[in-house]
Amino acid sequence: MKDCRITFIGGGNMARSLIGGLIADGFNPQHIHVADPEPLCLQSLIDSYPIHIFNNNVEATANCDVVILAVKPQQLQAVVKQLAPHWHPDRLLISIAAGIRLNDIARWLNQDKTAIVRSMPNTPSLVQAGATALYANNHVSNQQHELAESILRSVGLALWVKEEVQLDAVTALSGSGPAYFFLVMEAMEAAATEMGLPAETARLLCLQTAFGAAKMALESDETTATLRKRVTSPKGTTERAIHELEDGGLKGLFENALIAAALRSRELAEQLGADDA
Repeated sequence: MKDCRITFIGGGNMARSLIGGLIADGFNPQHIHVADPEPLCLQSLIDSYPIHIFNNNVEATANCDVVILAVKPQQLQAVVKQLAPHWHPDRLLISIAAGIRLNDIARWLNQDKTAIVRSMPNTPSLVQAGATALYANNHVSNQQHELAESILRSVGLALWVKEEVQLDAVTALSGSGPAYFFLVMEAMEAAATEMGLPAETARLLCLQTAFGAAKMALESDETTATLRKRVTSPKGTTERAIHELEDGGLKGLFENALIAAALRSRELAEQLGADDA
């Protein structure tokens, strides 16, 4: 990985997080190119990292080994079609644009045998605590598999899925998941404030509790169900609260929410994958 050259198309928050993660892992910043049409974005990047910047996508990808598409899904088709006449088939293409399928990217690129990896990182990647799922087409070599995983692992957990359709479930779970947890924390803070706690006290206790619970789960071999039962004493306060949540249909609500998010992911894939969408 240390000798490869990486080009980011798009210099927004997710690209910035990956650049920071790669450099923190020891990757040579001189091997990183970034193309973005916004001068202020590029200036901010070179103020932070000794990388190479471009305002032309084609120039930025010259002589690179990996191209990471870090633009909005609505912009992806135009970007890929611009790169298509200049594409080298030995390159690895990694897309972090939500909802765009591999076959659509390959069609726009006009390349039948290009190695393409589709990934779904989430926003905690911005603080190197991300969760990313990856899916590769059949043209991705073992070395390229390792390279893609190393790049995404620089900002957190990186896991492969066996079928591209599973990325819709990933989008619903980890892609949208931070918002669910923020909503739960928001509700808990509001309830605690209504019960008389100062707002800042409620906020800090809630955030640390969420962090601690996640840390315990990550460091344990037990299931989350087992961990929950261990902190739920019979006839205690936690059990009473859990009964309220279950009686209110919490599990069903989350199931419905994730199904709705996955269906929307598929709808967007159809819409954005159409030519000239």
